[in-house]
Amino acid sequence: MTATHAEAPPAKFGSRAFKADPFPFYAALRATQPVSRIVLPDRQHAWLVTRYADVAACLKDARLAKDRRNAMTAEQIAKQPWVPAFVRPLERNMLDLDDPDHARLRALVHKAFTPATVERLRERIQTVADQLIDRMVSKRPRDLIAAYALPLPLAVIVELLGVPATDRARFHRWSRAIVRPATPLNMARAIPAIMAFMSYLRGLVRRLRTDPKDGLLTALVQAEEAGDRFSEDELLAMAFLLLIAGHETTVNLIASGTLALLQHPDQMERLRAEPTLIKPAIEELLRYTNPLETATERYAREDLAIAGVAIPRGALVLAVLASANRDETQFPLADTLDLSRTENRHLAFGLGSHFCLGAPLARLEGQIAINTLLRRLPNLHLGAPADTLRWRATPILRGLEALPVRHYK
Repeated sequence: MTATHAEAPPAKFGSRAFKADPFPFYAALRATQPVSRIVLPDRQHAWLVTRYADVAACLKDARLAKDRRNAMTAEQIAKQPWVPAFVRPLERNMLDLDDPDHARLRALVHKAFTPATVERLRERIQTVADQLIDRMVSKRPRDLIAAYALPLPLAVIVELLGVPATDRARFHRWSRAIVRPATPLNMARAIPAIMAFMSYLRGLVRRLRTDPKDGLLTALVQAEEAGDRFSEDELLAMAFLLLIAGHETTVNLIASGTLALLQHPDQMERLRAEPTLIKPAIEELLRYTNPLETATERYAREDLAIAGVAIPRGALVLAVLASANRDETQFPLADTLDLSRTENRHLAFGLGSHFCLGAPLARLEGQIAINTLLRRLPNLHLGAPADTLRWRATPILRGLEALPVRHYK
């Protein structure tokens, strides 16, 4: 027998204050209401799934659709709001599709986005990291995100795709406008950015079809699998997804990871003394800081139960990665940062068929960025009290707006 639902205790879910330390709230839910209904900032109702085992099961459950339309009746689909024509190509992005469409697109991307492609970027990532730190040493900027955590992955993803370096500033401006919280005002502000982004990408894709260049975008244009290839809309959606998701989460990993180290000087000094510890260190920083707080949206295809709680067809389900990664039944001393943690099957990149395709690149960027920062700036300190830092009020991502630092030669 299942309960109808469990109401979560009051919380300003997704607010800046909440993002600063959501972990006590999630711990309380895991203990008493592991599947809880909550009202999101945009007034949608959602079910939060918070225990590790349940989150892992949700990420692999075929009864939870990524495409909302696959969880709706024909009547419900007919009542969906009108979508502007310039936005419709984005609906073909891999994150929001179910099989067989998802499997087809993933196979095509995997053909172009191989581990060898990522490994070839190692030297370039190191070069960019050193160049950015050279500027930090000479200019002593106050914000680590603006000076380092943002431009590093943005430069890499733009270069990986084959987009001209002169367009980096525009891509950053568009990206920040698009990923703001989904309030009416922010959605209105995002429209010009989306239009400009789509127009630029459409022109670039068409040029690459006739004049191929080095880069992942050309490889995607040319990719084929069993006689299949991307449509133009699918290419636009994939490029859009890679440009947005391909750097936003890595920015959070580098910035939040650095903050965690600054707040745990014993761990920071250990990593500085043992740079070969960087691989398990990055896995632990991913688990501990959670650059992606919840998995992207899933919708119940049918009436179902999760941990004994009844979820109605069409309901929005959010698998809370940040809670699963602090689940004390899975991780001993889950709220402790331990860079040498060995049993670390965190869910920061998801699980199942939608496991993050860019995980190898994010890991490599994080490893190089953090090690280079510690090696080149041995006197790095937090430039403001931790409780004054502003966290971004985004529903799915978890990251800082800025990370004030100070350092000495």
